[in-house]
Amino acid sequence: MDSALQEQPRGDLTIKIIAMPADTNANGDIFGGWVLSQMDAAGGIAGVDRAGGRVVTIKVDTMTFIRPIRVGDVLNVFTEVESVGRTSMKIHIEAWVNRFITNKLEKVTDATFTFVAIDDQGRPRPIPREEGARAETLST
Repeated sequence: MDSALQEQPRGDLTIKIIAMPADTNANGDIFGGWVLSQMDAAGGIAGVDRAGGRVVTIKVDTMTFIRPIRVGDVLNVFTEVESVGRTSMKIHIEAWVNRFITNKLEKVTDATFTFVAIDDQGRPRPIPREEGARAETLST
């Protein structure tokens, strides 16, 4: 299926934020960099949850903007962990908007981000095999 024609978001809603005038270019469209930063933040949240600690972004696969975002649109960023390796993971991230006034939901872009789990010294560390390992560690 063509990703632009996808009818429902894939993954979990991780960030929801309104596009403001300060986030626009001279034409009044929201900067692509602002959208990318929101997607990176959402991926970081999902990555920390899955890895049980700090993660850093090391790669963003192809990202194509399908539609513009305008002031007043609500950006919804969805994340889904696609694969987990020893120290890295791939997270699929989609950005959708609820259009101002109409509230119509439209996909605006997606990409796959690669994150690496790191320790306190910034070195790669193993990702726990089981999801939710952090929650178990924190509750004991």
